[in-house]
Amino acid sequence: MIAFSRTDNSVLSRWWWTVDRWMLALILALAAVGIWLTLTASPAVAERLGLGAMHFVKRQSVFLGLAIVTTIGFSLLSTTLVRRIAVLGTLGMLGLMVLTLLVGPEIKGATRWIQIGSFTLQSSEFLKPFFVVTTAWILSSHFTDEKIPAKQVAFGLYAFVAILLVLQPDFGQTVLISAVWMAQMALAGLPVMWLVLSGVVGLFGLGLGYALLPHVASRIDRFINPASGDTYQMDKAMEAFEAGGLLGKGPGEGAVKLFLPDAHADYIFAVVGEEFGAIACVMLLILFAGIVIRGLAHLLEEEDPFRMLAASGLIMQFGLQTLINVGVNVGLLPSKGMTLPFISYGGSSMLALAIGMGMVLALTRRNRFIERGIDPLGWRAAE
Repeated sequence: MIAFSRTDNSVLSRWWWTVDRWMLALILALAAVGIWLTLTASPAVAERLGLGAMHFVKRQSVFLGLAIVTTIGFSLLSTTLVRRIAVLGTLGMLGLMVLTLLVGPEIKGATRWIQIGSFTLQSSEFLKPFFVVTTAWILSSHFTDEKIPAKQVAFGLYAFVAILLVLQPDFGQTVLISAVWMAQMALAGLPVMWLVLSGVVGLFGLGLGYALLPHVASRIDRFINPASGDTYQMDKAMEAFEAGGLLGKGPGEGAVKLFLPDAHADYIFAVVGEEFGAIACVMLLILFAGIVIRGLAHLLEEEDPFRMLAASGLIMQFGLQTLINVGVNVGLLPSKGMTLPFISYGGSSMLALAIGMGMVLALTRRNRFIERGIDPLGWRAAE
């Protein structure tokens, strides 16, 4: 246990006494579960691809170490620095997304990645936390100066991001970002009629994608009518849950990872269901829910509009991404390449989530003495 004196005025001491240590512990616990499940699910996939059995485990361990450092590093930041980094990060990632469309390789019909040395970067993953915080900054500006057209600017930024995502194409990320953006707009006071109109436009966009993009239509058709096409991954995932029952077949005893191409990534929740059972799946979901509830609880009495909009948006993004991945695994949603936060294999996703949750920890830091108007150590001036 780290111990700092309350009279210690160092950066680390101020961080230790103001950060939500319970939320940090839950995030670290989730990351630890993730590396354990990667150790269980990935060797079979690696051997099937002709790689060493521990290939994905070693890479994920590196990503995990970087993610922990990133989470803690971002949680040390002040609110002002979080905002500045988010704005710069949004501009940088938008530039990379445009570059990806121009020079990125096409993989499985999509252009989402760009090669930087030996590292494959998916810039849209990193854009998500930066975009959420930047949108919060834009919307919060209206609370200080009503003459600023904050909602119009936020809509323009969102439209540009959505267009870039559709061009990749990546409808899953588009839906996720759209849902979080609409929630932030609602919290910022957008009239209900405009929210309804936005929802109608979103449904029209999905319909347009279904009509114009064959791969989108194929996924939706296979979800509605499995007999209309190949549903191999969905079928195998459901068989895994059925085979696991309540208590599972035991660690390492599952068979689904021998056949599912993405058993270590998008479908790792199915591996959990088969080897550890439904009870373990529920416990894992409770861990996710604990992080979301803990984060939202901090915002019940938040008076700063920027902190409220930014932190709530980041938490909603984390929660919705979890629901989408689990929904796909249990057959409630069409197949979509969306990772399970801190569990699925993937460097870009892991590091982007670490940035987002680090920002949440930074934005929800609290000093109860300062909030009561008591600042004997001069911590307010040091922030």
